[in-house]
Amino acid sequence: MENNLIILGSGESGTGAAILAKQKGLNVFVSDAGKISENYKSELITNEIPFEENGHSEEIILSAIEIIKSPGIDEKNSLVKKIREKKIKIISEIEFAARYTNAQKICITGTNGKTTTTTLVTHLLKKANLNVAAAGNIGTSFARLVSQKNYDYYVLEISSFQLDDMYDFKAETAVLTNITPDHLDRYDYSIQKYVDSKFRITQNQTEKDNFIYCADDELTINNLSNHNFSSNPIPFSYSQKLAIGAYVADGEIFSTIKTNQLNPLTMLTSELALRGRHNTYNSMAAAIIGQSLDIRNETIREALMDFQNVEHRLEKVATIRGIDFINDSKATNVNSAWYALESMDKPTIWIAGGTDKGNDYTMLKEMVKEKVRIIVCLGLDNSKIHEAFGKDVDMIINTTSAQEAVHVAFKLSKSGEAVLLSPACASFDLFKNYEDRGRQFKNAVRNL
Repeated sequence: MENNLIILGSGESGTGAAILAKQKGLNVFVSDAGKISENYKSELITNEIPFEENGHSEEIILSAIEIIKSPGIDEKNSLVKKIREKKIKIISEIEFAARYTNAQKICITGTNGKTTTTTLVTHLLKKANLNVAAAGNIGTSFARLVSQKNYDYYVLEISSFQLDDMYDFKAETAVLTNITPDHLDRYDYSIQKYVDSKFRITQNQTEKDNFIYCADDELTINNLSNHNFSSNPIPFSYSQKLAIGAYVADGEIFSTIKTNQLNPLTMLTSELALRGRHNTYNSMAAAIIGQSLDIRNETIREALMDFQNVEHRLEKVATIRGIDFINDSKATNVNSAWYALESMDKPTIWIAGGTDKGNDYTMLKEMVKEKVRIIVCLGLDNSKIHEAFGKDVDMIINTTSAQEAVHVAFKLSKSGEAVLLSPACASFDLFKNYEDRGRQFKNAVRNL
């Protein structure tokens, strides 16, 4: 069959890719090992795209010319191994969609801060009246947007799993927020393989393109020299003054992206809409992007001052009887939880726990001693949290529902304190996903 394109997985990226492929006249077939959700199934039917669910027809798949694989499918999957043995090309939906647009792509990867930086940059570009859309790992697939409308700019949140299947793709602007150990089960428990995956964000860049990275991030800095990239490096830092790049000094951000820049950007960190050191990093990355696109400094400042944070990321839910409730359900790893705790400026009741991904809580110990009075565990197995912090807080209590966790935290907290949901764990023991966990938490707060 001519142009035989197979798509493995029928989620947002798979369905978006199928719609774009059909629009471009390709013979496309969607195959899913599980059940296809009703909304995506109806889209495939409406667009007359053939599909199968609850299993793969290997004969059809192994006759493909090219395969788009969902980022959720592991390389260790037996079908993927057979596809690799036959040397059939596997690409990601992002790689595929990029073939059909000439728009500028601002691509953001990193262990933490991707979603916030992606939405913040999109907000900034919209404020500058640019024709922009956000896509990728953030919700809407890149392919779907390319099929719908011509944008001049795409801000793409890209995970390491997506980067692994990208080859010819080029980011005109690449951002690497940070690298900390995560998803190592997908990388043979090798931190180097995970680092190499993240650095793929720079592949195919030329000297006309920008690579924006955190100069304070140890794994990034240690790996700069062994990754070849031709793009223009622009760092950002909280702790060192930079001739080129963005940095913080005496509570103020300074950003200069080229030598002898006449109009460097300056603004007070206290003016930023997003609080906490990690969000200052995200804001500096956004400022550099704004400057590189010649957006006026006033517009950049305004955007960084009036941005509304994404749902489930340090989201202020309510203040009840002088107690702040903050939903950071998106913090599914230890590093994210550290940043959340670091941003707290009140004594904190910390709701933590869930499905442990091999967490090492050592890095949180000093932060917990300094900031946390009581820990409320929200998970089925909380033994590691008890072991890690038993001597560091007044009390640790186990709960098994969002409602119970909120009630317990509320009863034990005092006016002038904060209740922070920042689990440091995945959610799959008690919830469908981190969004479900965050929404249940918010509902419980609102029902107090």
